[in-house]
Amino acid sequence: MLPITVCNGIDEKVRFDQLKARGGEVDAKVAAIMREIIADVKARGDEAVREYVLRFDKADLERFEISREQIEASVEQCDTKFITALRNASANIRAFHERQLRQSWFTNGAHGVMLGQRIRPLHRIGVYAPGGTAVLPSSVLMNAIPAKIAGVPEIILATPPWQGKADPRMLAAACIAGVDRVFLMGGSPAVPALAYGTETVPKVDKIVGPGNIYVTTAKKLLYGVVDIDMIAGPSEILIIADQTANPEYLAADLLSQAEHDVLASAILIGTDRAVLEQALAALERQLAALPRKEIATQSLRSFSAAFLCENIEQAIELSNEFAPEHLELCVKNPMEWLGAVENAGSVFLGSETPESVGDYYAGTNHVLPTGGTPRFFSPLSVDDFIKKMQFIHYTKPALEEAREDVITLAEAEGLTAHANAVRVRI
Repeated sequence: MLPITVCNGIDEKVRFDQLKARGGEVDAKVAAIMREIIADVKARGDEAVREYVLRFDKADLERFEISREQIEASVEQCDTKFITALRNASANIRAFHERQLRQSWFTNGAHGVMLGQRIRPLHRIGVYAPGGTAVLPSSVLMNAIPAKIAGVPEIILATPPWQGKADPRMLAAACIAGVDRVFLMGGSPAVPALAYGTETVPKVDKIVGPGNIYVTTAKKLLYGVVDIDMIAGPSEILIIADQTANPEYLAADLLSQAEHDVLASAILIGTDRAVLEQALAALERQLAALPRKEIATQSLRSFSAAFLCENIEQAIELSNEFAPEHLELCVKNPMEWLGAVENAGSVFLGSETPESVGDYYAGTNHVLPTGGTPRFFSPLSVDDFIKKMQFIHYTKPALEEAREDVITLAEAEGLTAHANAVRVRI
């Protein structure tokens, strides 16, 4: 299924270019549909949302919002083992993200000059979490907990109905993560409803969370009306393996991403042909027993690849060029190679660190840049839920000292009123 491409300076670049082009531009038909839905929700509010929830989610809802009592009761309705896992994962996520908190600061200079920066949380944020055919309570934790740590006063969760009602697993995750209000609505109407506000849905400052191409397109179209986390594409994993890697582990980790989506990408770069061949054989065996076999098969055939490199240096160079969402270093002494990694959303070090432990439990965030954007984007963090406000205080003596420089720079730009604003004070 995955032929091995030998890295010779030419063939691997051709194959990598094909893989990197899988995202492409947003389909024009999807954009047209979402523009219509956005305009409709903006104009008709709850009435439009209700119609779209009935059309897309097959739920006829009088009331979108879930009561606080139902949210809290959901914890008792779920399996105890599931709730324990949620609580343990939440503790790890909180511990990791608490270290990201920024502090306001100020400095005192000569003549009483004061400069500083204040850190302020966003007032209200919206989290979208899929909850129809793909129930993702882990996404509720990953998006809401950093916002809560940042000090956001109000967190709104939008999630689709599950069999016409709220999914207790999603409500339990919302309760544990500290979500304030929950609304039942799929992504197509939810994103514009959160961006503009309706009679019952509050307007938010930022929308975060995963979704299908319609959700992603809606976020892209509404950026500027509201802030968003990132334009996320299909999931991807790149694994670098040497002769010490376990082929069964490699196969399992490739499939952990291939099962996500038919557009997902799973890439294996090895330095030992025998390990590569054994991993690909294991991939075929494990794939046969996978419940989501059809999805994974299409992903592997269309957007996945295997490469044979001469050494780890060459493998990391290829990885840096691809800039994967998830990077696994299944090599001897992986910490020695971490410093060479320049572009990756999240790095998993060693053969005992599968990507799934980061998706659910370790505490690092699983909302990651995709499609090569780790070159300039970062994982979701507390920073995504704050804004920075700077302040300046000058005294008369300080302004007198700066007078000539400010006037000179202003006049050099032809902005004489700027210069005069200083002159009139001296």
